[in-house]
Amino acid sequence: MRRTRLLRVAVAALVLLGGWTAAGTLPATAATSATAPSTSPGLLRAMQRDLGLSAPRAQARLAAERTATAVEPKARKAAGSAWGGSWFDAGAGRLTVAVTSGAPASTLRAVRSTGAAVRTVEHSARQLDAVKARLDHSPAPRGVSAWRVDPAANTVVVDVVRAERSDNDVQRFLARAREAGPVTVRTVSSAPRTFAAGTVGGDPYYTGNARCSIGFSVYGGFVTAGHCGRPGAGVSGWDGSYIGTFQGSSFPGDDYAWVSVGSGWWTVPVVLGWGTVPDQLVRGSAEAPVGASVCRSGSTTHWHCGTVLAKNETVNYSQGAVHQLTKTSVCAEPGDSGGSFISGDQAQGVTSGGWGNCSGGGETWFQPVNEILNRYGLTLHTA
Repeated sequence: MRRTRLLRVAVAALVLLGGWTAAGTLPATAATSATAPSTSPGLLRAMQRDLGLSAPRAQARLAAERTATAVEPKARKAAGSAWGGSWFDAGAGRLTVAVTSGAPASTLRAVRSTGAAVRTVEHSARQLDAVKARLDHSPAPRGVSAWRVDPAANTVVVDVVRAERSDNDVQRFLARAREAGPVTVRTVSSAPRTFAAGTVGGDPYYTGNARCSIGFSVYGGFVTAGHCGRPGAGVSGWDGSYIGTFQGSSFPGDDYAWVSVGSGWWTVPVVLGWGTVPDQLVRGSAEAPVGASVCRSGSTTHWHCGTVLAKNETVNYSQGAVHQLTKTSVCAEPGDSGGSFISGDQAQGVTSGGWGNCSGGGETWFQPVNEILNRYGLTLHTA
């Protein structure tokens, strides 16, 4: 059976990787090793399929993204108050940093010395974040699906569902948004939704009659989406046996949770590749920049890849707004909620929701994993 095969793979991984211990409690840290191990052929094939890249181009892109991830904090420090945000330019293969036009030449030189390209802009990241924060405190109608800072466009982008654009409440929200500062309105075809599902077959964990996906192992359990369960809710695994209990959960506002693991279950620093790619080792949680490639593993649609489109986006689900999500071009479907987003070997976040599907395409948001680790004092289990 596929279940038995996956269990053998997990046990084999334990032996090959040095025999990790069962779930325990360690001091809270977020490992962020940026080492560059060899890339598996399966991961390259997935990037070829989903990003339209040849194997050499996919390999080169992963190397460039690792460099950009390391450059970003140095460039942010060099820019200081002139920081306008950053993004990975796939065409140029490097990080681009926005710097306000009034910055002195010495600041521009300091940013370039980190290896980043520089683009001058009118508004600083702090100014744009302030505009977004005002929107976060303004109730949004259902026709407004999301809003975020777009550093490349140097504006706050508000997404509106096409069929709801003429709605009076939507128009009033947009008027308030434009009064707050630089705002651009984008029309989208569908409203976002979470990706929980009813109990069906697959590689799940279950809470009652809902199925979701495991995100990342931490010492003591795993992290996942908050909308999948409330504190105290029991969790069972793919075989129906008891795993543990939701120890913390937040939704809406946030969309994160963690589940304790016991009863013979253990944690390993692995993300399932579902036969599309080999199971992926997790070596840290260094945050990939906007524009970087990212892949998702979930119990319904398994392994899919895309790019990071935006960060710190507020998404207006029917249950309420969720803040500080990262937007991607990766597809997902019901049952994928809580599943892993990974860039190379670095954990990025847990699947929250989106729109569309993996047949016709769509977009998906994840809750950054480092926020979850910090919130609950957890330590990511890494190889």
